[in-house]
Amino acid sequence: MKKKKRVGITGGIGAGKTLVCRILNAMGYPVFYSDSESKKILNSDPVVKAAILELFGAQAYQNNQLNRSFIADQVFSNPERLARLNAIAHPAVRNAFEKWVSEQDSPLIFNEAAILFETGIYKNYDATVLVTAPIELRIKRVIERDNTDEASVRSRMEKQWTDDQKRTLADFEIVNNEKDFLIPQLLELIQKLKV
Repeated sequence: MKKKKRVGITGGIGAGKTLVCRILNAMGYPVFYSDSESKKILNSDPVVKAAILELFGAQAYQNNQLNRSFIADQVFSNPERLARLNAIAHPAVRNAFEKWVSEQDSPLIFNEAAILFETGIYKNYDATVLVTAPIELRIKRVIERDNTDEASVRSRMEKQWTDDQKRTLADFEIVNNEKDFLIPQLLELIQKLKV
């Protein structure tokens, strides 16, 4: 069987990477959603849960679910704790991805991941795609999606790499600005990836 081409898809908060991935999925291509898979693993994998409890203590879980606000407070201004959390979560998600890849029979498989470049994991892919959108539109989307305010969205954005930083590492860019149609861009992307 021909080698499966692994394609990483990323983008800043509110850029619309999930929408792009849903369209690709509707076109018949399998997509692994790293962020939602990570949430599942953090709540269900006994080895991961034990490591998180050891790192953060009993408050890390409430009603057998990860206490996300508590964890966020713990890592927000503590880069060392964040690095230790990532060292627990990322390998577990990568293992889940590898298992998932082995179950796919498509020549093109996609992996949606928020921090593809920041972690260096992009080097494990055959190609990378950056989904972009104007900042004001991204802020508007996140405010509507998360029922939050502009200041907190901007605060989250400041912690992420800029599109310009990501562009230097991305192989392809999909513009999700509500003016340029997504499907023609994705059809062109698929053609280029199949080469």
